[in-house]
Amino acid sequence: MTIWKRWKHITKLDPDRPISETEIEAVINSGTDAVMISGTQNITGENVKKLIGMLEGYSIPKILEPASPAVVSSEGVDYIFVPSVINSANPEWIIGKHIEWVMMGDIEWDIVVPEAYIVLNPDSAVGMVTSARTALEREEVVACCICAERYFKFPIIYIEYSGMYGNPEIVKAAKDALSEATLFYGGGITGREEAFEMKACADVIVVGNALYEVGLERFLETIP
Repeated sequence: MTIWKRWKHITKLDPDRPISETEIEAVINSGTDAVMISGTQNITGENVKKLIGMLEGYSIPKILEPASPAVVSSEGVDYIFVPSVINSANPEWIIGKHIEWVMMGDIEWDIVVPEAYIVLNPDSAVGMVTSARTALEREEVVACCICAERYFKFPIIYIEYSGMYGNPEIVKAAKDALSEATLFYGGGITGREEAFEMKACADVIVVGNALYEVGLERFLETIP
């Protein structure tokens, strides 16, 4: 069994947002299953390296989810989760950036895990940057998930509302359509009620903004 199939909660840390050593320690000890280093805007090799350095010495699984090929590094992380935004109108975000990365060489394939991203918030930075076709009906989201799992064989499918709380019915329908892939959900989880509602719909919830926007105490409420 792949390790993420045992996870329930991932904490997403943004290299472009400030966080203290004390907050890092609290996150590690919170009961979250893994930490993901991930962001969309102003992500550089320098700030990624700094954040990874703050996590050094902790045994929790560490995932780098790179915003671009330029910031990919295997140093200090256990996994590199590489998104393909399968509802993007721009093929660069489905396969183009990935080809660019492969051409750079020196990839540790043993720790690389592909993710099928479905971005559903039109006002989010990730939605705008990747030209995501966000106005999808439930049936279209489900079809995207089935295509990602059955045709493209993605092991992880990530429904990303990024900054807004999503539709639980859509997420649940997506999960019910899958038989092998693990369904991640991210977006708008700021407390216990939202966390537990979405955990009932997805396999894994990804919580990030709560830590920065509503504080550590509310973030801790999101741990199952």
